[in-house]
Amino acid sequence: MWHMVTKIILKFLFIIVEDYFGGTPQQHQRREGSFSFGGEMEQDDSLEIGEQAPLIAKSCSSSHCNDTTLEEEHDEPLFPYRYNINKAPTIILGFECLESTAYYGIATNMVVYLGTVLNGSNASNAANVAIWGGTCYFTPLIGAVLTDSFLGNYKTILISLLIYLLGAMMITVSALTPSCDEGSCHSANGGQALAFFSGLYLVAFGSGGVKAALLPFGADQFSDDNIEERQRKSSFFSLFYVCLTIGGLFSSTVIVWIQENLSWALGFGITAVCLAIALVGFLLGTPVYHLRAPSGTSSLKSVLQVVIAAFRKIRLEVPLDSRLLYEVDDTTAQNFGHQRLAHSEELRFLDKAAIVTDFDRKGTNLCNSWRLCTVTRVEELKILVRLLPIWIAGVVFSAAYCQMATTFIQQGSAMNTKIKSFSVPPASLSSFEVVSVMAWVLAYNKIIAPSTRRIYNNEMGLSQLQRIGIGQFLMILAMATAAFTESRRLHSAEAGAELTIAWQLPQYFFAAGSEAFCFIAQHEFFYSQAPETMKSMCTAISLLAISLGSYLSSLILTLVVLFSANGGSPGWIPDDLNKGHLDYYFLLLTSICTLNFTAYVFTSRNYRPKQVILHTL
Repeated sequence: MWHMVTKIILKFLFIIVEDYFGGTPQQHQRREGSFSFGGEMEQDDSLEIGEQAPLIAKSCSSSHCNDTTLEEEHDEPLFPYRYNINKAPTIILGFECLESTAYYGIATNMVVYLGTVLNGSNASNAANVAIWGGTCYFTPLIGAVLTDSFLGNYKTILISLLIYLLGAMMITVSALTPSCDEGSCHSANGGQALAFFSGLYLVAFGSGGVKAALLPFGADQFSDDNIEERQRKSSFFSLFYVCLTIGGLFSSTVIVWIQENLSWALGFGITAVCLAIALVGFLLGTPVYHLRAPSGTSSLKSVLQVVIAAFRKIRLEVPLDSRLLYEVDDTTAQNFGHQRLAHSEELRFLDKAAIVTDFDRKGTNLCNSWRLCTVTRVEELKILVRLLPIWIAGVVFSAAYCQMATTFIQQGSAMNTKIKSFSVPPASLSSFEVVSVMAWVLAYNKIIAPSTRRIYNNEMGLSQLQRIGIGQFLMILAMATAAFTESRRLHSAEAGAELTIAWQLPQYFFAAGSEAFCFIAQHEFFYSQAPETMKSMCTAISLLAISLGSYLSSLILTLVVLFSANGGSPGWIPDDLNKGHLDYYFLLLTSICTLNFTAYVFTSRNYRPKQVILHTL
């Protein structure tokens, strides 16, 4: 595992040096055809197999112009180079290593910084971290709209990264103001707090754009035309997540130690340097990227058009023969770079948007997408609706998952932080979780996946939905284990002893398993189910579940404090955890996760995947 990650990072640097300091002009061109991840490239100029760039139509006929006029502006590629799939994914994976190091270098120890430097209370610090984390996973939705509709992945990443870097620099500058001396911390002044939180939310917006665009951008470097490419794309999702966890591992060990033992400003400064290196590497890799042109129209607008068109024809009956519904032919769909989706029988009310009336046939009314939508457009909205129950289950899962950045650390701070002769910062236990994630991924790839392929006699083994379900179940075990550990800690505190922080390792291990199964499969599932024009949007919707989960966690914390701290009682989560009952809070989350898992099993068994109609020219 470490050898693979080291190879990716070294190759990231080698590509930049080779292409821009030692390469020839011919080496700066992209090569079309072979899509190997690390082998020799073969020339293929036919542009027949592996073609990914949309073929944009030059005109709009009166019968086939459903929202395509804006797409004509994107008929030229952004960069006049050929495409090298070998180098592009490696650069993107190296970028992700650096970006995740920066993000987790800020996020991992934030609750400690808020408490020790800015002197916030336990409950307010946990709520602030949850709200900020929620914002980081809400902003990808904004980035996705801009990406799919107007900017494209490349420009979104570049602009977001500049905002990201500015925020990291502001956080670093705010931490330069000394607020602690000889172990005593003074109240932070208003300017320091303002600079810190301003930088923090610039990071939230910048990281949101990167989160929305980077993973789809990496997936766009592969073709879906053959099984081998689809398998490599699936491997890319796993490698992408491994690179993300590597950044988290470095942050939770090295950067956290620097922050708590040397300097907060130095620790935050390292994150800014990582982003600066990522920016330079991303720019230098520009000639080898394959760029997918944005659709030129908002995906949210497309959704709204279907809803309005359906309501305009609310009194009409949907024909029993779906062939009577409006759809463009194969040639037109391919020329516009669209996938045609098969009609489904669910949510038949939305099919009203595709009913062709006599009025629609007059003049240019077939071009009015506010009155008439294709079956494919209707099916795109149906996909989003079908994804909703799976997405809601992800929201609840994320509310429990974000405890690792809040209450798990607070729990560890109230324990004996020495393991044998080593003093372990509570936030550094997340490094064990990162290592555990890689162990779970390795076990899945080497043991679980081959075994399930033989059991189910298919190429996939466990489906994406089954993997999500396993992750949901493991989160129940994680919360139950955390409750048990806290109960033991409270009993030890009553006896005048401190429980060692090593007791937290099992709950981090189960949380790592839930992350490895649920998050990787969830991102892959939402991307695979996304309509062709909504790839970034559906990725952002998947991330939005994490955002709302953080907000839900903050809401649960607030309600717990409100209802438990009354009548002179310190509540479940006081500043002195020895006087509270954090174990009750973890039991509450265990119950919520159990209900969520039960609902997920029911909804996922009835999920109907999208069906793409292959072009027949």
